[in-house]
Amino acid sequence: MKIIGLAGWSGAGKTTLLNKLIPHLIGVGVSVSTIKHAHHGFDVDIPGKDSWQHRQAGATEVLVASGKRWALMRELRGESEWSLPDLLDKLTPVDLVIVEGFKRSGHPKIEVHRAENGKPYLWPDDRDILGIAGDAPTGSGAPPCVALDAIGAVADMMLAAALPIDTVRARLAQRAKNPE
Repeated sequence: MKIIGLAGWSGAGKTTLLNKLIPHLIGVGVSVSTIKHAHHGFDVDIPGKDSWQHRQAGATEVLVASGKRWALMRELRGESEWSLPDLLDKLTPVDLVIVEGFKRSGHPKIEVHRAENGKPYLWPDDRDILGIAGDAPTGSGAPPCVALDAIGAVADMMLAAALPIDTVRARLAQRAKNPE
């Protein structure tokens, strides 16, 4: 299993790009899973439904299953937010895990940048950004850049920059011991 992230400011188009990349990657034979970081509380089930009532009643985990899918929800109930390595442990192995968000984590990333956002690039301050998918010139010293709408080129960049899960785990563990 290899890991690559998409990082960028809100509104840069990470989710839109990811929604185009997933079918492209699957089409070239790459199995894909994703991890999405949310900066706020969120709900994946519907208030009033049984699973929601189970969580509201205090269940730590609620697993909902049907003939088409299953989902496991875990309430942290005061526990610290889980780290990226902890979350990776929960996934069934695939060829590529794409992490959307977790931009301050030390995994390899492709920056998604849209000029109209008016935000600066992340790459000068993040050594884990190994490429850029953008719509504007990056300046000297920037990592390789491809057009935001060049899905095949972005996919190729992601596959080239992705690192094996064990390498990412070791890197994150080392950084946890020796923060910069």
